[in-house]
Amino acid sequence: MRQAQGRDLSLFDEAFLAKSFDRRLSVTSCNSAAAYLQRLREDRAEAEDFFRSLNISYSEFFRDPLAFALLEQVVLPGFVQEKEQAGRSELRVWSAGCAAGQEAWSIAILLEELNAGRERPVPFRIFATDGSDAPLALARTGVYDAAEVQKVRLKHLRKYFTVAGESYQIVPALTDRVDFSAYDLLAEGSSSPAAGIYGDFDLILCCNLLFYYRPEIRQRILDKLCRALCPGGHLVTGEAEREIVAQHEGLRAMAPPAAVFQKRKGNHG
Repeated sequence: MRQAQGRDLSLFDEAFLAKSFDRRLSVTSCNSAAAYLQRLREDRAEAEDFFRSLNISYSEFFRDPLAFALLEQVVLPGFVQEKEQAGRSELRVWSAGCAAGQEAWSIAILLEELNAGRERPVPFRIFATDGSDAPLALARTGVYDAAEVQKVRLKHLRKYFTVAGESYQIVPALTDRVDFSAYDLLAEGSSSPAAGIYGDFDLILCCNLLFYYRPEIRQRILDKLCRALCPGGHLVTGEAEREIVAQHEGLRAMAPPAAVFQKRKGNHG
């Protein structure tokens, strides 16, 4: 792929690469691995399809019930209280690898609910990024079908969505809170999306992304996320990645088995 198509696959986990290879081999009806390898060398369209298959963009509203319960009941209320005591500085969230935006909207709903009824709401801003343009375009519309909003509570569905035919659209009160932009987590020379300006995030969500990469690449990503967190900030990852993140010296697990971690005090990245 590198020689024939200029695509570097060395970042990806070998087991993940093997599964993706087998899947494309089946889809293309190639009768052997050697035949598919030859096709990758000669067929640029298939090479692009294979590479796209490695960049999986998928998310759900309130995807991990355990993590979101901890966020709703402990982490986010703690942030709001801290901001109130500090004079209401802005609460900053980064959804890294946001896919079609469900994760970012889920956090926005929880924060808006926490602010409901407060005399002086705590301002918050969510920066949502992905490396692929197609899911970002969907995220910006804020439009989802009925199957995609099944995990949203009925009261939240009524309050934060408008019905348009058979689709559900995020209300403007939330769209003003979320900034979607393209960002490559592996980009050198930057520690956070340009829209975020200076990092210093209270909360970062990076779910179900790390296990696609080789161990040294995972470490690079985690180091970057840790640097972007403010002191005492929190990181949420996918349930299947909890053991990977638990080994990072800059983070401590908050309440296992939830995949929610806190930046250790005195750690600057």
